[in-house]
Amino acid sequence: MDKVLHFEIPVDNLERAKNFYKTAFNWLISPVPELQYTLLGTVEVDQMNMPKEAGAINGGMMQRSDKIKTPVLTIGVENIDDAIKKVESLGGKIVQGKMEVPNMGITAYFQDTEGNVLGLWQALRR
Repeated sequence: MDKVLHFEIPVDNLERAKNFYKTAFNWLISPVPELQYTLLGTVEVDQMNMPKEAGAINGGMMQRSDKIKTPVLTIGVENIDDAIKKVESLGGKIVQGKMEVPNMGITAYFQDTEGNVLGLWQALRR
């Protein structure tokens, strides 16, 4: 069973959003400028940067785009190519193709049969 392991929040004003989530929920805000991305820590992590609490997830935020307009849940998969084929065979559409996140994994975004955009994530083997 593939699990939801990450969330993403698209924003129009990054500084305003960072202040909102830090102040409202005391989330840890960690900019990653080289990826034009900001990590959102909602729970403590271990040495492998994985949540210490069972069922908890952390997330990120990025600039809102034409393809990613609303919050996204990201599903961890064993093989992203197989997952993309399965999504497409069931009527889903890839809205942003595979993209490597250096030293971490591979991501892609798809639209399900109901019009929702979700993410796929394949972690790199360590």
